[in-house]
Amino acid sequence: MADRKAELERKRAKLNALREEKERKKKEKEQLKGRGENGGSGDGGSLPLSEPSIDVDEYLKSLGLQPQSDTSIFTDEDKSPALASDGSNLHGKSPATKAEDFQRRVDRLTVSQVTQTNIPPHEVVAYAKETQTVQSGPDHRDYEYNLNPGLEWDDEFAVLTFDDGQEEESLSLDHRHSKLPPGILRHGMPEVMEVTPALTEGEKEISKMKEEEKLKVELSEDEKEAIALSPDFQRFVLRAAKIMERAISQQLPDILVDYAKSADAEDEREKSATKLSLNRVFFDDKWSRNRCVTCLDWSSQYPELLAASYSHNADAPNEPDGVCLIWNTKFSKTTPEFIFHCQSPLTACTFAKFHPNLVLGGTYSGSIVLWDNRLEKRTPVQRSPLTTSAHTHPVYCLKVVGTQNSHNVISISTDGKLCSWSLDMLSQPQETLDLAYRQGKPVAATSLSFPPGGINNFIVGSEDGTVYSGCRHGTKTGILEAFDGHHAPVTGIHSHAVPGPVDFSNLYLTSSFDWTLKLWSLKESKPLYSFDGSGDYVYDVAWSPIHPSVFASVDGGGKLDLWNLNNDTELPAASATVDDPVALNRVSWTESGLHVVVGDDMGKIWVYDVGEQLAIPRSDEWQKFSKTLTELKYNQTTEDFDMSSNSSR
Repeated sequence: MADRKAELERKRAKLNALREEKERKKKEKEQLKGRGENGGSGDGGSLPLSEPSIDVDEYLKSLGLQPQSDTSIFTDEDKSPALASDGSNLHGKSPATKAEDFQRRVDRLTVSQVTQTNIPPHEVVAYAKETQTVQSGPDHRDYEYNLNPGLEWDDEFAVLTFDDGQEEESLSLDHRHSKLPPGILRHGMPEVMEVTPALTEGEKEISKMKEEEKLKVELSEDEKEAIALSPDFQRFVLRAAKIMERAISQQLPDILVDYAKSADAEDEREKSATKLSLNRVFFDDKWSRNRCVTCLDWSSQYPELLAASYSHNADAPNEPDGVCLIWNTKFSKTTPEFIFHCQSPLTACTFAKFHPNLVLGGTYSGSIVLWDNRLEKRTPVQRSPLTTSAHTHPVYCLKVVGTQNSHNVISISTDGKLCSWSLDMLSQPQETLDLAYRQGKPVAATSLSFPPGGINNFIVGSEDGTVYSGCRHGTKTGILEAFDGHHAPVTGIHSHAVPGPVDFSNLYLTSSFDWTLKLWSLKESKPLYSFDGSGDYVYDVAWSPIHPSVFASVDGGGKLDLWNLNNDTELPAASATVDDPVALNRVSWTESGLHVVVGDDMGKIWVYDVGEQLAIPRSDEWQKFSKTLTELKYNQTTEDFDMSSNSSR
């Protein structure tokens, strides 16, 4: 401690000496400046060498210059006692001569280089009570370890100078301590810090989660409710729920299959022998319970999507009367892809063939509604008005006919009108055709069918059991022909649309409340054959999309029948009855022809797998079916002849 104080005293003495030297130099500069100003007056500017008593050394001292010896100032010739030309000694010269010689010798003085060092001002560092920091800077010497912290490099070798007007700063302990290397304390010993133990990955994750928990802000109940009710949040949840449900319900292939093992012949026989088996059931407890399935239709762009329309639920008066659900048969999910509803019971629905995002619905009130699944909106985006220019009775069938560039929506109703609509404008129909046969009463149409690829000719079934054929455009429009055969309202009608080597597009099937199915030809006025084996109302019928002689029918007893006319015309090839005591009122085939879908009057949709031996046709099926039709026509002619013979008797 005493050495430290002595060191400080020496530094203070050195600093005081520098101050005095500065003051002295300042005064000498002022004196020289004053003498220079008086030099223009003549005698006042000359050096005071005219006085004989002045000495050169004393004059140099007065100017602040250290007198030098004769050996450092004068040349070699001046070292010897120089004699003047007149032989007199230099020191014996007159004062004027002495002044001239001195001036000459002063001009020979050599100028030494002076190096001036400027030290930047001391940086003021503020310290908090909690922490002590070590000053760092660009100088590499601040990072060198000094064994004697009290003696710095700058104190030994640096020259301190001060500019004019600059305040002097004292050397303090803090200044010296700020130059200590990192980790070195004031007393010169290294700083000992606590070492944090290494953490595992799991501990790091736990620590990170704890930090995140601290940063989380708890929302109030009102804020949570506002977020949950926001449209963006609900849209995100619905979209994420659909994706997660598809991923969870995705059927993965059998990873344990052994391709080296031969297939079990018995299993193959059982599989081939099964002509009709239940695959799955579509049902939604909220939207389809106690609602009758009124129509089924498939998307032309996404064949796995099935649209189903439902009537009202008498047990839920506060729910919408009409519901349309879009089901996905590709995934094993049990919820619909889209949910649409309206304020009137739905009696028909269809996909817009050339607009896969649009779904059309016909209502019991007579209006046409349009939904768009891109808008995240369950209510219709368009609706036709209830006016006399359009339908005023229930719309029982909707069809989209035409091409991509020119197509229309055709609707029929029991009010005796056939209307043509444009999807761009449902405010009024583009065309209206009155369905009346031979200027009689209007035809109360209950079902509609167009021949494959046709947009002009159509077939309708009516409430009185008569089937009518008509034409939309041409010299003769409206109802052209009538086909009597049923004794009760016609519930379903479907034209043959299977392409093949033989054209059967003139054939169509009808179902009726008279418990019968009938096979018709547009070329014949009477049915080709009547299937009378049903024990209840027959609600619907549909041809297979790939097999020329296979069709399906459903009845009020919950029974699904598959017929193959090439094998048997008296009995169905396969039958299935649903477990619940319900009535099956709608049937439809998938595009592949390997599945058949039926809807009941309690809101369930049953999907059945059709065996390949029944669903997939052989190459000779068209020729066999042509022979079958010939036999049916012959039998019908024979039967009619016998009946006429018996009546004549």
